[in-house]
Amino acid sequence: MFNTLEKEESAQKSGKRTVFIVSDATAITAETLAHSVLTQFTDLQYDQVRIPFIDSPEKAILAAQKINDAYIKTGVRPLVFSTFVDVNIHKTFTEKCQGFRIEFFRSFIKEIEQETGLKSAHSMGRSHVIKDEERYNRRIEAINYTLAHDDGQMNKGLNEADVILVGVSRSGKTPTSLFLAMQFGVKAANYPLIPEDFERGELPEVLHDKRDKLFGLSISPERLSQIRNERRPGSRYASLDNCRQEIEAAENMMRREGIKWLNSTSRSIEEISATIMAELNLHNAHKIE
Repeated sequence: MFNTLEKEESAQKSGKRTVFIVSDATAITAETLAHSVLTQFTDLQYDQVRIPFIDSPEKAILAAQKINDAYIKTGVRPLVFSTFVDVNIHKTFTEKCQGFRIEFFRSFIKEIEQETGLKSAHSMGRSHVIKDEERYNRRIEAINYTLAHDDGQMNKGLNEADVILVGVSRSGKTPTSLFLAMQFGVKAANYPLIPEDFERGELPEVLHDKRDKLFGLSISPERLSQIRNERRPGSRYASLDNCRQEIEAAENMMRREGIKWLNSTSRSIEEISATIMAELNLHNAHKIE
């Protein structure tokens, strides 16, 4: 049905797959879980397609057909990660879909029902229900705070920060700050370390009394040069030699000042953020459900 055996074997040898993330809600949960699984397969090459809001059997059929079309086109079975809680939608999708299916929710719900003697609500989107208005408001407040205190653009209110990220320009401070705010409700400011700071041999004055809030990010010179060249190609700012000098000076300063820090080069934002939460003991005070 799906082309020749030779084509499928060739596609499998190439390692290229199509990965579908399918959900009756936003697909964010399924995407996060799928990413965690797929990172264990370092040699796997794939194109990812997200199909959210499959909230009826009719939409389930259309989603399955899209997956089946990919099977026909590539000759290799797609990997399909899904989160369906509605029984009828799940059944329809399962009957029609020819991909290799991994159903996250239904893999666990039945076993938990059996263990606890309780019935699942079997309703869509419950993981995104606002359970606690205070926590929700805190997260919005944290996002607004983080945007206002990005890249050292505002010094007022730094005492309110839960964490202040420091490091050279383009070392990952902004995306990490935003993730901390959105995921954990953490007020995360970030402040760049610049050549003038290294010449003086000390932290910016505004940070002197906030050492207990500081956490440093570093990065490999090669990666930093690559990122900066995308912004200012061919500049002194982006040159590999300058990047090496800035990173060495920044790391020396962080060691000298006793600032905890990590290298962000090969770490995901999730991993960096989890490390910061643990190192600064922020989990209990900023738990977002």
